[in-house]
Amino acid sequence: MLRAQDRPIPAPPVNPETKPFWDAAAAGKLLVKRCTACGAAHHYPRARCPFCGSERTEWTEASGRGTVYSYSVFRRAPVPYAIAYVTLEEGVSMMTNLVDCDLDGIRIGQGVRVVFKPTDGGPPVPMFRVV
Repeated sequence: MLRAQDRPIPAPPVNPETKPFWDAAAAGKLLVKRCTACGAAHHYPRARCPFCGSERTEWTEASGRGTVYSYSVFRRAPVPYAIAYVTLEEGVSMMTNLVDCDLDGIRIGQGVRVVFKPTDGGPPVPMFRVV
């Protein structure tokens, strides 16, 4: 039987706008964008602030800690796995995978911490482990 850690992860698309995010992931750091005009943090990475439209955004390192906002377990896949929305301490939510955990033990509101998982030929991707 295959385990979740045996599931191949496709390489993410990298473009000039997201390259700093993926370079940081390769170094074991999670970045989010923050707007210097309105102060709001946002994810996914993009040049313009989705709240005020300003181009004055900057990369900031996130703590890597958050909580499970919502999740779903895919059991009919060849290798069962969980996807989730995780709300980071910085206030942004990310769609991600929950890894290295008992799929039956996942609960909304659980604390999680970022881990970086290798991909097929690309940068590692941030996923989260229950703490």
